[in-house]
Amino acid sequence: MKQTKNFIILFLLSVVATISCVDDIKFGDSFLEKDPGTDVTIDTVFSKAEYARWFLWNAYSDLYYGLPWYWEDIGGKMNMGIFETLSDCWHSHLDWDGVNRYYYSGSYDAGYEDSSSHTRFGYTKEGCWQAIRKGWIFIENIERVPDMDKAEMERLKSEAKMIIACSYFDLFRHLGGLPLVDHSFEVSDNFDDYYTPRATVEETVNFIINLLDEAAAVLPWGIDAAEVSNWDGRFTRAAALGLKCKVLLFAASPLFNDSQPYYSNPSEAVTSHHVWYGGYKSELWTQCLQACETFMSEVNSKGLYGLVQASGASVSDYRNAFRNAYNTRGSGYDNPEMLISTRIRYTYGDNWQWDYYFPQSCMNGAFTPTQEFVEMFPMGDGTPFDWNNPEHVETMFTDRDPRLFETILVEGATFQGRQAELWVGGREARNNPVQQVGEYATGYANYKFILDKSANLNTPTLWPYLRMAEIYLIHAEALMKANRFDEAIAKVDQIRARVGLRGLKESNPDKNLYDESVLLEEILRERACELGLEDVRLFDLIRHKKQDVFQKPLHGLRIYRADGLEEPWSVDQVGERPTEFTYEIFELSTRYWWAYGFDPKWYLAAFPPTEINKGYGLTQNPGW
Repeated sequence: MKQTKNFIILFLLSVVATISCVDDIKFGDSFLEKDPGTDVTIDTVFSKAEYARWFLWNAYSDLYYGLPWYWEDIGGKMNMGIFETLSDCWHSHLDWDGVNRYYYSGSYDAGYEDSSSHTRFGYTKEGCWQAIRKGWIFIENIERVPDMDKAEMERLKSEAKMIIACSYFDLFRHLGGLPLVDHSFEVSDNFDDYYTPRATVEETVNFIINLLDEAAAVLPWGIDAAEVSNWDGRFTRAAALGLKCKVLLFAASPLFNDSQPYYSNPSEAVTSHHVWYGGYKSELWTQCLQACETFMSEVNSKGLYGLVQASGASVSDYRNAFRNAYNTRGSGYDNPEMLISTRIRYTYGDNWQWDYYFPQSCMNGAFTPTQEFVEMFPMGDGTPFDWNNPEHVETMFTDRDPRLFETILVEGATFQGRQAELWVGGREARNNPVQQVGEYATGYANYKFILDKSANLNTPTLWPYLRMAEIYLIHAEALMKANRFDEAIAKVDQIRARVGLRGLKESNPDKNLYDESVLLEEILRERACELGLEDVRLFDLIRHKKQDVFQKPLHGLRIYRADGLEEPWSVDQVGERPTEFTYEIFELSTRYWWAYGFDPKWYLAAFPPTEINKGYGLTQNPGW
């Protein structure tokens, strides 16, 4: 966001700090806090265009950022962990995070939503309601600003609507139907003035879509080239139309849109349609497809956005294209793929930096890739990896989908100016895969966002909230549901071609890709490879009710030097660097909640009991 003089920043910080009844909506005990009676009021904020703009920029700062960064309720995520490690692609070996304490142990219950900040996504603790409140305050007051023209007012109101829509979607995908707040609350002695009952899934989706449609009708398609260096990250029409596709995909999926609810035991949330549509509605898939086609039509006619393409045909070229797609600023220009991105701090200069601790999370084992995830990535020509093929095994860490090397640190990869040593006893792995501890506990490590621990220093670490590759894959799934299989396959093939892979048909001659179940698995696998660690895989398993996947044991890989030595390689040693290895797949031992059976109640998080007990119409999700 645009920089200005420090006194303006300090002024707006004082506004946020002193008009808490304006800035903080809290559906907890402090929700009814009175205005502290300071001199800085709404009248002050909306007395000048400059102040009003900074109020909105502050609301942008409440948008969701997916990586843990700081020791506090929102920044801490799951106490240095993230909920994507509840999927089959990533595992947490950080024993103090909420993932291990509450989920792998099977001890999570609704009470933790009151007592802990380390659950998957807390209803009152993620900053969503603060962002929603700020958005409505801005919308309701911006026309009072005397020195702002009407066109800018309408654009900024639309940006505020996007902030509200994003915040609602962040809650919706974890919780289902929500109380729909369509204005800011004033201080009142009547509790009924504050509380809104829980809406149905259909009402919640329509509420979000309406906000997106209203925003899209006003916002510019993209940011002007001359302004993107200052205003990269602001919402656009492309962002609104793209997010509409994502919301409708989630709504149309079997979690909410099926002939039976995901949880069979009777509950008020089920009978009131707070957690499903009440039956299968094919028109939801039609709406998703229409949204995708509208978006793609505008991309084709207006340009600016598209997949980042490689500058050549080498693995390095393909890797750079993939990295630039998720990791580069300049939406529509330096990075034509980014539609929505968020950021917490501009840069970090040290992997042990106390006020941006994502790297520490990685180094403590919070995000360890599973063997199941590694095997989702095809060979370099697009052929599925096969342990029974000796050539595949021999080249599995050299001739693979380039996205593997940009997502996961594997044995022999270029790392810190040398080759990574992930064999047992090597410089990276040591005994981690044997003891199942630390950053290399599964025989692999996370590479995405942190890279080799030096290349990403002093550069922005963006959160890719939505990018073009995801829209292509959403479109593919919607086309498949419309029985337009060839078009769906072509969309997937465009994603694969960006990193030099052959198409699905050519790579999978033994698969019937005109069978919906077969093609769906290929689309979901492609989403996992393309969008790894971008909050996609867990939600894909949830929205398709993949109970069978949640119940499968997960694995890591122990790599041993064929010469029998368990020590790092040294240039002083006689002989060449080790190139011959043996492999042992082992089962991860800490997912007790899977071992004892997966309950579908886990698909959605619980609401805090204190909120349920207030009696304003908030029903508890089934099973909790």
